[in-house]
Amino acid sequence: MRILLLLLAFIGTFTRLQAADFDFTPPLQRAYADVLKLKVQDGRQTLAGELARENGVAIYVDNLADMVTLLVSDDRKLYSQWSDREDQRLDQLRDLDENSPWQRFAQAEVRLHWAFVKLKFGQEASACWDVIRAYKLLEENRKKFPGFLPTYKSLGLLHVMIGAVPDNYTWVTRMLGLRGNIKQGMQELRTVSQKDAIFQTEARLIDLLLRAYVLKFTAADAANLKKMVQDNPDNLLLSFFATSVFMKDARSEDALALLNDRPTGPDYLSFPILEDLKADILLQKADYQQATTVYRTFLSQYKGVNFLKDTYYKLFLCYWLQDDDAKALPYLRQVNQVGGAVVESDKAAQKFAESYFKKGVSPRQKILMKARLATDGGFYETALATLKNYSESSFPLLNEKAEFNYRKGRIYQRAGDAEEALPYLERAVSLSETDQLSHGATAALQLGYIYQQKRNLAKARQYFQKALSYKKHEYKNSIDNKARAALNELGGES
Repeated sequence: MRILLLLLAFIGTFTRLQAADFDFTPPLQRAYADVLKLKVQDGRQTLAGELARENGVAIYVDNLADMVTLLVSDDRKLYSQWSDREDQRLDQLRDLDENSPWQRFAQAEVRLHWAFVKLKFGQEASACWDVIRAYKLLEENRKKFPGFLPTYKSLGLLHVMIGAVPDNYTWVTRMLGLRGNIKQGMQELRTVSQKDAIFQTEARLIDLLLRAYVLKFTAADAANLKKMVQDNPDNLLLSFFATSVFMKDARSEDALALLNDRPTGPDYLSFPILEDLKADILLQKADYQQATTVYRTFLSQYKGVNFLKDTYYKLFLCYWLQDDDAKALPYLRQVNQVGGAVVESDKAAQKFAESYFKKGVSPRQKILMKARLATDGGFYETALATLKNYSESSFPLLNEKAEFNYRKGRIYQRAGDAEEALPYLERAVSLSETDQLSHGATAALQLGYIYQQKRNLAKARQYFQKALSYKKHEYKNSIDNKARAALNELGGES
């Protein structure tokens, strides 16, 4: 879910405004467009001449440029230097025309931008407060100006996120005054995309990102996203969105093509994380030598604190999976010495390192890891070939047995053979329950999706609830969010 909030953080825009305090001049339109393409320096140069005027749009674009820079750079020092700008901009916006629907909308957008930035830097409590305030501003705007479509772009997003909260936690959202559901939010986004030509692209992109990170991402969604990239070849930010979504959807070959064709040049903001993504794909393809080179390039360019543990862990894998443990271990030792443990990939890397040095890891784990990486990339034939000569009995440890069944089930499920996947995923759940292994939670989630597709809604609910029942594992945030969203989606079905 973090990774979703970070991606959605980039999606915010204004168009031509009517009120005098909110004038979207042609220069501001150019500045806005440049910032969202990650041509931040060009955007700031254009913006400089507009900031002298008390114009809410100039305040917004200035804030957007800061947010984009912080999220892309992950620069904690820069975040400390700029952290007081949120309050400054909110004060400026409050002094502008409160009879304009853009006044509350602009305040809400500024709060959402900083919420996403704060999440990236581990300030969750403050981020949650910003989200709550943004929601209330947008709801007030909706009541005062019900025909003002831009409100529904951001409010639709929040309604979906609130709708993903399970029934047994909705008392919390109600107590905070937050209401919404998934169908409502998705309909609001569709309305904006159909009726507001200016916001059509953003609404469509939010819709696709929600499908990828909260709901379900289909082949049609993938085709729509690919077309968006083709229609905007100079937009580096959109290339990043699409790459991340395709990798998450096990379409790494498509993602690699996007990375290789992405726009480049000195006009764009430095974006080292794209190198990290490319290295991940090369690791999935078992191109260990090239992956190592690209991971090192990422480390030489990156100034942030997130993804460092994950990168050193993957450098370890590049050598470990080639049976060169002597070169691998120094990288694994670095995992506990670098970066933070905010994002899930860093938490997983740290857990692996701690387990490795405390209890050791059997060589059999290399087989499972190769199968996992190939499956994650969508290279199913390679993954099946890796496990071809093995069965559950080949793995004496309980966690290995559970993982073997989960990997085998996921390969068949990803390849479109749900019936073949079922017994493996069910076995993974059974083996995982006693020790609350993460493979049981992830297998339960996938079983819920399979039975939902088969229209066996009772079993679907049973497995989504089972996924939520696992109390502590490194992927709990993302698994729980998806299970909650699925249960809420099932709420209206019978």
